[in-house]
Amino acid sequence: MKISIVAPFYNEAENIEAFFATLVPILEETGDGFEIVCVNDGSKDNTLNLLYSWGDRHPEVVVVNLARNFGKEIALTAGLDHSTGDVVIPIDSDLQDPPELIPEMIAKWREGYDVVYATRTLRDTDSWFKKWSAELYYRLFNLVTETKIPFNAGDYRLMDRKVVDSVGRMRERSRFMKGVFAWVGFKQTSVEFARPERFAGQESQSFRRLWRLAVDGIITFSTIPLRVWSYIGLVIASLSFIYGLVILTKTLFYGVETPGYASTMVVILFLGGVQLLSLGILGEYVGRIFEEVKRRPLYIVDNPPVATDKHHDT
Repeated sequence: MKISIVAPFYNEAENIEAFFATLVPILEETGDGFEIVCVNDGSKDNTLNLLYSWGDRHPEVVVVNLARNFGKEIALTAGLDHSTGDVVIPIDSDLQDPPELIPEMIAKWREGYDVVYATRTLRDTDSWFKKWSAELYYRLFNLVTETKIPFNAGDYRLMDRKVVDSVGRMRERSRFMKGVFAWVGFKQTSVEFARPERFAGQESQSFRRLWRLAVDGIITFSTIPLRVWSYIGLVIASLSFIYGLVILTKTLFYGVETPGYASTMVVILFLGGVQLLSLGILGEYVGRIFEEVKRRPLYIVDNPPVATDKHHDT
């Protein structure tokens, strides 16, 4: 059996030595063949040079250098595309996904499971806001989509080759990999772990990127944000009809009243806000249609020519 590790890197120069020093002995202890597919996602520090240095000294290290920063979801896709193992394990390079779980994942795979995902039992390293917002998002996603993602499970998981091949056939541009992994199905189970702190450096995922990823997840797996406005429109129209009957009744029995400027403005501004919000959601879907029909490649690899066949194959 061959194990493929897929690790995206973005400005992770401080973590590289510790990452390989921790991961490689664990893989060697399994007794199976392995490769470590390292995807440099447009790093601005010394990450790429360090990865190539490791690749020159260790033939099991495969470096995929992207032409620019495409984002973690695309970098993860590139790593899966370049993996060749019988099982593939995406993992973060900051050691918050403990490599010590890999033997347990492999044992579960040998029991017959096609996907073994890691579930975080403790998230003490996250702020209360991040923990609260993450739980809220998991609940919202599972409520509005038919694809259910497991709570507190990230990208860290073991996947059988047939699962990876199925994921590889999904080439949409707006990618939410947790949803993609769940959508393909297959026999799944979990292992639990307490998430440790980053070994070094700062979190590269900004709030803006996380927000964008959250929006992509909902929109790419659900049409409810579009359909809900039909129901909102129906409710507003019904309330308007009822309010019209109330005004007509009061006029017939009590005479004509002078309309209030404040209440009129409130109604106008409210309806205007609803219309703009609905147009914004419609624009999100149209924007994604625009991105899909251009059919651009998901990523571009920019590995420089080197003497070793391994880098040429990449």
